[in-house]
Amino acid sequence: MSWGTELWDQFDNLEKHTQWGIDVLEKYIKFVKERTEIELSYAKQLRNLSKKYQPKKNSKEEEEYRYTSTRAFLATLNEMNDYAGQHEVISENMTSLIIGELTRYVQELKQERKSHFHDGRKAQQHIETCWKQLEASKRRFERDCKEADRAQQYFEKMDADINVTKADVEKARQQAQLRHQMAEDSKAEYSSTLQKFNSEQHDHYYTHIPNIFQKIQEMEERRIVRIGESMKTFADVDRQVIPIIGKCLDEITKAAESVDHKNDSQMVIEAFKSGFEPPGDVDFEDFTQPMKRTVSESSLSNSRGDGKYEPKFGGKSKGKLWPFIKKNKIIETLLGTKLSLKLGAGPEDFSNLPPEQRRKKLQQKVDELNKDIQKEMDQRDALTKMKDVYIKNPQMGDAASVDHRLSELEQNIEKLRLEVQKFEGWLADVEGRLPARTEQARRQSGLYEAQNTSAVNSCAQDRESPDGSYTEEQSQETEMKVPATDFDDEFDDEEPLPTIGTCKALYTFEGQNEGTISVAEGEMLYVIEEDKGDGWTRIRRNEDEEGYVPTSYVEVYLDKNAKDS
Repeated sequence: MSWGTELWDQFDNLEKHTQWGIDVLEKYIKFVKERTEIELSYAKQLRNLSKKYQPKKNSKEEEEYRYTSTRAFLATLNEMNDYAGQHEVISENMTSLIIGELTRYVQELKQERKSHFHDGRKAQQHIETCWKQLEASKRRFERDCKEADRAQQYFEKMDADINVTKADVEKARQQAQLRHQMAEDSKAEYSSTLQKFNSEQHDHYYTHIPNIFQKIQEMEERRIVRIGESMKTFADVDRQVIPIIGKCLDEITKAAESVDHKNDSQMVIEAFKSGFEPPGDVDFEDFTQPMKRTVSESSLSNSRGDGKYEPKFGGKSKGKLWPFIKKNKIIETLLGTKLSLKLGAGPEDFSNLPPEQRRKKLQQKVDELNKDIQKEMDQRDALTKMKDVYIKNPQMGDAASVDHRLSELEQNIEKLRLEVQKFEGWLADVEGRLPARTEQARRQSGLYEAQNTSAVNSCAQDRESPDGSYTEEQSQETEMKVPATDFDDEFDDEEPLPTIGTCKALYTFEGQNEGTISVAEGEMLYVIEEDKGDGWTRIRRNEDEEGYVPTSYVEVYLDKNAKDS
């Protein structure tokens, strides 16, 4: 089945058909291009949607994402962002694998088609020229034959006429012979031209045109195969991202399954629990007798302390007035909190908060102060070790240059310790007054629980209870400070420091002084403490060998988790 033999006379139709094939290919390219634009637009809209519902940093909305349901929603937003990225991948792959490739192929196809049809037109022009030559030779032969026939008739007429001279007859005979000779020559030329034309025509229709049409057929079949392969690629590009999209959807499902309604309910309790006890029963007031009514009318203002409610957390003796003052009490608390938020400040002891919320804030403050103390102590220890190195090796630095900074750190540590004592005093007071509070639920500061309780009580005497009913039963006002040596000893018994990365020794270092460690050039070791600004890095070779080396002697590679922490 060949176009050259079956469609030998359909040159114009083949030209139109191959042009239509190129138009189809260009239409498909345009279709894929519009698909990529849709994918990019969809991905952009998904990213904008995810960004729109992301919680704003340092806002109240960000605090709401501590619940499992809102964390699942946040995970869904993040997965949708990755989901959008896969649609961008679809667009990029279709642009490179389909649009780019097919655009180049169309240009090559147009050039090849142009070349083939140029050869076909050239062959047609050649056979048409041969045909014209044949027609000219044929007409010439026909004309010469007619001329020879007329010359022969004229000679015969002259020869039969007795009145014509012999010279005129001879002249007519010679003219007839000449015309016959020209007719014979034209016949021979016509015969030769005819044979040549038949040969050319045979080659044209059985060799040249079939070869050209065969090439055009192969070109068209390659185009059809190419567009089919492109359609397969069109599907494969989508199929390649399906596993990743499936993972995004699996993560969304996993986030949804992580929603814990019990945990969220407990977090609501922790967030809003006030610590107050429910009100007791309301006493019946008898208004049937004038005397009793008089007493009843004055009872709220006189016998109950002029309408001031002083709740006792240990019992319900005065809780019966709660329904009458609860609304005002809550409004005052909310207004006070709101005003404090607007002004950016509040009572240092958080006395404007309900007992349970106040306890949480005080505990949080104590933990923050303890972390600050630990940081200051780490800097002090590092400077102390550096000073010892300078004393033993004066060429490395002046030991007196760190004395001023050490003094500042000692003062900062002392101030922070006093702050911790003050807040622990308030915390102990609140925990002592919260009802039904178990020892297991009370959080301890850890580093300072060995301090004398009288120091805590002396700090607590400097303020008044938020409900105005605080009285201090302690008569002693002593303060006890934990010696620095005892404080340091608590850290000496800790577990070995974890590794936070690795390092490579750039130069050989002879650690001859106490606290240092020797390293060889090119040796790989573990990093357990970063340079804190003193020029030394703490490293470990194994469980028993660790010490400090100059930071400039090693190249440090910190773990990502260590950096984030």
